Amino acid sequence: MMSSIVIYFSRSGENYFGGELKNIEKGNTEVIAEYIQELDNADLFKVEPADEYPDDYMKCIDVAKKEQQSDARPEIKETLDSIDAYDTVYIGFPNWWGTLPMPMFTQLEQLDFKGKTVKPFVTHEGSDFGSSQKDLKKLCEGALIKKGLSIPGANVYDSKDAVKSWINE
Repeated sequence: MMSSIVIYFSRSGENYFGGELKNIEKGNTEVIAEYIQELDNADLFKVEPADEYPDDYMKCIDVAKKEQQSDARPEIKETLDSIDAYDTVYIGFPNWWGTLPMPMFTQLEQLDFKGKTVKPFVTHEGSDFGSSQKDLKKLCEGALIKKGLSIPGANVYDSKDAVKSWINE
C-alpha cells in the first residue's frame, strides 16, 4: 500500500502579505500541508524549532538570516526518526532568504531518502523556490524529486484545486 507523509515548517503570527504585514492564525505552508493531508490521506509532521522565532516579522527574518549565514542547525522540538514506512514524502516550507528555513535542514539531514519520491512545495511572496531545489537535491540524496508546487502566501486559501492537480501529476 502506498503511503505518504508531509514534512513541513510553517509560521503563524506576523507575516508579509502582498506588500504589508498581517497577523495570521495559521501559517501559509500549514494550510497547504493540511490540503495534502486531506487529498492524499497523508500523515503530517510539523518541524518546530525548540526556540520559537520572534512574533515580530522583522525580528524573525533577522534571526532567520543570521541562522542561514552561520549555516546553523537549530534544535527542533521533536525529531522524525524515520520515513521507512512512506513511499512519498511531501516537503513544505516558506522561502526564507532564498531557501528552506534552517530547522528543515536540521530535520531532513537526519532522514534516509533512498528510494523515496519527494514532492516539494513552497509558499512565498514572489521569490518562488529560490535555491531551495538545489538544497533539496543534497538533503534528499537518493530520492526521485518531482516537480515542485509554488504558491504565493496570499493565495493559499484559493489553491486547493492547484494542490489537487499537483498531487495527481
